[in-house]
Amino acid sequence: MTSPRFLHSDPIDMKDYGHPGHQFTAEDILKHLAPRLTPERWARIQAVVRNRTCDVTPVLENIYDRGNTSAVFRSAEAMGFQVAHVIEPGEKFKESNRVTAGADKWLDVVRFKHTVPAVSSLREKGYQILATHLDSNARPLASMNLKVPTAIVFGNEKDGISQEMIELCDATVILPMRGFVQSYNISVAAAIAFQTIHQARSVSGASSEKEPGLLNETEQRTLAAHYCLRTLDSAGDILLRLI
Repeated sequence: MTSPRFLHSDPIDMKDYGHPGHQFTAEDILKHLAPRLTPERWARIQAVVRNRTCDVTPVLENIYDRGNTSAVFRSAEAMGFQVAHVIEPGEKFKESNRVTAGADKWLDVVRFKHTVPAVSSLREKGYQILATHLDSNARPLASMNLKVPTAIVFGNEKDGISQEMIELCDATVILPMRGFVQSYNISVAAAIAFQTIHQARSVSGASSEKEPGLLNETEQRTLAAHYCLRTLDSAGDILLRLI
């Protein structure tokens, strides 16, 4: 049984790995590919999937600088968040030579052209939608219930989130600031927000309570299979020869 927020199914369709029309089970993929990884890489994949969650997702609405998108992706991946949502209306974006240090390779990125269908999809998957925006109704992010599935929205570098998002989100939230400026750079804002959410969802080492939203065993196995596919060159060719 998988969460509606987990985007993969088993068996795995190989179209994203260069072999449309073929499917392999996660069990078969792990059986044949995991032994081809170094012990260190396989141990790392296992450790990562144990701490992955789809219950927190960044939503980037009409971000102009792709370098900012890359930086947000990197912070999200580092914090253990598996899914990112991007709303790209189609304007010309500023290119950047900055990279994600491979972060987008490990994330599942869902793209939309418009805000309304993006919000509808997030609601269907059970996320509360919190938009970073300074207005009279905004509440500190840390004061919100962050243990439930949460989509945290960041808007355009110049104008912030759209009026549509303001009207559709569950709440507007702000991050702590003590200076004259009223906003952070988007990559900094995302990192602060992710850390705030992570701390709210974490449990102490002495507690027997499980951190909410971590992948179950079926999801971990499926994601580990995808990571094997994303790690090895010509992984699809290897499977076609062996299975």
